[in-house]
Amino acid sequence: MEVTRKTLTLSADLHLSYLTWGAGDPVMLLHGLADHGLVWQSLAESLGDRYLCITPDLRGHGESSKPPETDYDSRMLAADLETLAQHLSLDSVHVAAHSWAAKVALVWARQQPQRIRSLILVDPFFVNRLPGFLRPTFPILYRILPFLKVMGPFPTYEAAAAIARRLKQYRGWSPLQESVFQAGMEQKPEGCWGSKFAIAARNGVFQDTLQLAGLTEAITTPTNLMLPKQGLNRTAFQLKPYKQHLIDLTITPIPGNHWPHLVEPQAFNQAVADFLDLDRG
Repeated sequence: MEVTRKTLTLSADLHLSYLTWGAGDPVMLLHGLADHGLVWQSLAESLGDRYLCITPDLRGHGESSKPPETDYDSRMLAADLETLAQHLSLDSVHVAAHSWAAKVALVWARQQPQRIRSLILVDPFFVNRLPGFLRPTFPILYRILPFLKVMGPFPTYEAAAAIARRLKQYRGWSPLQESVFQAGMEQKPEGCWGSKFAIAARNGVFQDTLQLAGLTEAITTPTNLMLPKQGLNRTAFQLKPYKQHLIDLTITPIPGNHWPHLVEPQAFNQAVADFLDLDRG
């Protein structure tokens, strides 16, 4: 299936890169922290016979602009997506969002409820505000969160890939996982290798988690909360905000870990299709 990369200019120094697959009802797919739009390749290819799949690289990620760390307020990212939807003349759009991007999707749905036809939240993380006393621990968090280990720097691409193969999102090192990893890496001007995910984005997103809560009031958009068996949301306390504030909520257990779209793509793709097709019907 043909995939097309395009660029939307948001301002003189900010552009948003995005991919499109297929045709039909629009579905916007939002990647998690430190990822990029190509992580949705398998899902987009499976849906492309009846859906137009749009997968942006959120600001600070992939091929999109890397603004300073002051410019990662979730409301700014939601505004980027609203501008993209308007640019593509999408009156309404299904939105699937993984991990931290679930917060961006929820903020967008609260700001523009008429735009979001349905929400799929895939193992959400960092959705609500963290207590301020955690701020001093962020440098430690940067070092211990496994998925941030691929930021680099690495002396060679091969050294980076050797680290990646031991991470949960790349377990099995399938052709899909390898292509996703490769697309997220680049050789830096000084010759070393590292992620296209910007340090400024890392710092800015964590600052946003201290300042803005994404789910504190009722949202009526039909929502499917997809919870992988080895995911991050396993307790009643973690699920409470979703059950309290998402008025039209379905919870779907799925196999896999925090990255089901990469480690269990067939089961994940089917679960997403089942929800979207039910809405279409």
